[in-house]
Amino acid sequence: MPIIKILPHEEICPQGAEFIAESNKNICQQLLDHGIEIEHACDMACACTTCHVIIRNGFNSLNEINELEEDLLDRAWGLTSVSRLSCQAIVDDENLVIEIPKYTINHAKEG
Repeated sequence: MPIIKILPHEEICPQGAEFIAESNKNICQQLLDHGIEIEHACDMACACTTCHVIIRNGFNSLNEINELEEDLLDRAWGLTSVSRLSCQAIVDDENLVIEIPKYTINHAKEG
């Protein structure tokens, strides 16, 4: 079973985190299932970029990116060549190291 390691994020996960992931499940849902409250304003419908993550290790093991996700990522803050929308990135069997960007396109957060 793959392991997901989350790098420290000042607000969402100050100490970082690590957990055993489920294959064939998206990263966003797995983060939420493990108490990491990543933003996901469109409820994982691939309609925003608030769940944008940077895959620092294991990028090539994820499912192929589709055209809609590519178009949306163009609007994401801090876009890199290894960026994905966590709601669309499906975990395979390789360990991942994930960075959650400091900012999103949202000016305000709910809750």
